[in-house]
Amino acid sequence: MASWNSWYRDTRRKISTQLKWQTLCFFFCVYGMEVVDCHARHLIPEEMQEGSFVGNIAKDLGIDISRLVSGKARVVTKGGRQYVELIRDKGTLVVKERLDREELCKQTTPCSFSFDLIIENPIELHRVIVEVQDINDNAPAFPKSSVSLEISENTISGTRFPLDSAVDLDVGINGIQRYELSPNDNFKLEINSQVDGSKQVELILQRELDREERDELQLLVTASDGGSPKKSGTVQIHVTVLDINDNAPVCKQSEYKVDVFETSAILTTVNAVDADDGINGQIIYSIAQASKEARDLFAINQETGDLKTLRTLDYENERSYVINIKVKDKGGLANTCKVVIDVVDENDNFPTIQLMSFSNTIAENSPLGSTVAVIDVEDADSGKNGVVQCKINDNLPFKIESTFSDYYALITDDLLDRENIAEYNITILVIDQGIPALHSNKTLTVKISDVNDNPPVFMAEKYKTFITENNSPGVAVLTVKASDADWGPNSRVSYFLDDSNVMGNSVSLFVSINSDSGQVHAVRSFDYEQMKSFTFNVTARDGGSPPLSSEVVVTIMVQDQNDNAPQVLYPVQTGGSLVTEIVPRSADVGYLVTKVVAVDVDSGQNAWLSYKLQKATDRALFEVGSQNGEIRTVRQVTDKDAVKQKLTVVVEDNGQPSRSAVVNINVAVADSFPEVLSEFTDFTHGKEYNDNLTFYLVLALATVSFLFITCVVVIISVKIYKWKQSRIFYQSNLPVIPYYPPGYTDTGVTGTLTHINNYDICMTTNSRKSDCKYSTLGAQSVLVFDQSFTETLERAMTEKELLEDPGSPDTVGR
Repeated sequence: MASWNSWYRDTRRKISTQLKWQTLCFFFCVYGMEVVDCHARHLIPEEMQEGSFVGNIAKDLGIDISRLVSGKARVVTKGGRQYVELIRDKGTLVVKERLDREELCKQTTPCSFSFDLIIENPIELHRVIVEVQDINDNAPAFPKSSVSLEISENTISGTRFPLDSAVDLDVGINGIQRYELSPNDNFKLEINSQVDGSKQVELILQRELDREERDELQLLVTASDGGSPKKSGTVQIHVTVLDINDNAPVCKQSEYKVDVFETSAILTTVNAVDADDGINGQIIYSIAQASKEARDLFAINQETGDLKTLRTLDYENERSYVINIKVKDKGGLANTCKVVIDVVDENDNFPTIQLMSFSNTIAENSPLGSTVAVIDVEDADSGKNGVVQCKINDNLPFKIESTFSDYYALITDDLLDRENIAEYNITILVIDQGIPALHSNKTLTVKISDVNDNPPVFMAEKYKTFITENNSPGVAVLTVKASDADWGPNSRVSYFLDDSNVMGNSVSLFVSINSDSGQVHAVRSFDYEQMKSFTFNVTARDGGSPPLSSEVVVTIMVQDQNDNAPQVLYPVQTGGSLVTEIVPRSADVGYLVTKVVAVDVDSGQNAWLSYKLQKATDRALFEVGSQNGEIRTVRQVTDKDAVKQKLTVVVEDNGQPSRSAVVNINVAVADSFPEVLSEFTDFTHGKEYNDNLTFYLVLALATVSFLFITCVVVIISVKIYKWKQSRIFYQSNLPVIPYYPPGYTDTGVTGTLTHINNYDICMTTNSRKSDCKYSTLGAQSVLVFDQSFTETLERAMTEKELLEDPGSPDTVGR
């Protein structure tokens, strides 16, 4: 716990020294830009638990927490693992998964990893670096738990015996700090530092061995680190003393340097010589000391010394390796040499394209320079092999711009029109400069979202249609149609009638329109004779926000129908009499008797009238003009012609089907009026009519008189009955039933009170001018008297007392 507190204080001091730089970074970031490059740095120890606090990124970058939430801030890493997680609503970074410094950086110091913090609307990009501090979580470990050495007894003092050094995955103070050898008289331990920072452990013979004195030795080498608490590892050394092998193998070169390509198989051959003969001169090659990765990558032929690769090298993973080769003869003597391998980069990595942010839909009214996507382009190769060029296909209203580092922005380069092109397929091509060049591509589909920028357009500039009068209400008259070039709700057209007047009334009283289909219906039946045509406006409005609209003029012409029969204006046809025309007996041929005048309110051929004589007493005497309706004599009137002539004229129009009217005309052929009057007057009809009228009048008068007399008798009888009843109640000793006139009411509970002063007041029909009321208020009974009622009450009570007991001295009321 103490070490943790110490580390925390050191970390706080380091973070405070970075605040000035971070503050400057924030103020120099272009706040209105769509992509911002600011950095933050944090320091944490390895092996922290999940959820542990890493840092307050909102405070370090000077960003409001609300901005992190609204901008959907997120952590983007360039690898498959994400070690930290952003808590948006707190603006803090916490550990997401276990951090092992040795797994992350191996022996590299300092060890750090970075990630990007992306905030949208507008897009901001921040680079965050987290340095991972080493803790002493690994103990030193030797490759083998025990080592056997065979040493000749005549080996001179100072002879060195290389040992495999221990490996501690920790670094710095937590790495191996010292080696110790168990106490003995023959050997000592010496540690030599190598150029690459590693340490070579050698066992040095201090005093010559004597096989006859002791043929085996057991030594213990302990490697300790400098952590707190310290950790250590041991190796048991078993020394076997051999007889006379006085020459150790010697490498021809103490150090081999090899430059190899990533795809190379055989690297080099290590050569060593041994001056001894026989079995003591036979050399065995082996890898003495190397990292775990090197042991997995390289192998050496024990007999030939050929060093080869076990699998393909990767320059991007490790650029150089140092391997110690052990040469040992079969007599037990050994030596080492070093092989330094430098890996040469080859163009073996394709460029990668990663979308950091992408809006697959953009509005057609977006301004020039609007960002559609932010792209991270990387090539793991180095040098020219890692230099990339990013471009898109031509003839598109978009372009690629480099922002910083490996980031590119896809932005609009021209105005967009969804009605012209609604969708673009943009292919992003990335090519490196290696030989041969490698490339990658990615296709983005960008849809153009609609903006309500097109009003509805009618199919015709104006509409005109015809409807026959006397139509049924609700019949379809015509359909107006408008189209909208927009899409979705913006293209959904609704139709409305303008609030205009037709003959002083709203147009909605004449026609209606289906708002969805644009079909116009007649609301009422039209009459050509009242209205021959009318005009109104129809508005087409789309569903955009704000909506756009357009108008069109619609004219409806009412067509005439033969729905009116001719009307005879003259001669006038009354209910019981006909006009009588007089023709003198001296009339010549063609004498104008009368003229039938008729009209037809229809129009056109429906109003063309023709006249014909349907019936006549003497068809040879009269004729009617088919066009003008004039009735004339056909021949000379004679004395033999009857005085009373009756003509029936039919008036027909020219409609289909035709309609007609009939007119009856009485014609008198006479020279004097009395003659005419005696012929056409009918007194019998008048006499019968007068007799019937007199009878009905007398019957009505008798009925009314009877009902009146009956009502008077009933009223008088009721009055007499009530008067008798009141006299009986007044003079009898029967119990008196309370009577409450309509103007008064019993305000108590009608005699059911238990109070001793409870009075029932009885009034007759003749006492309605008096005013007395009994009231119950709370727990008291109150008798309320009107001032004008006092004398009447006293007199009534006195009379009642005298009737019951003339000599009783009691007063009224108890």
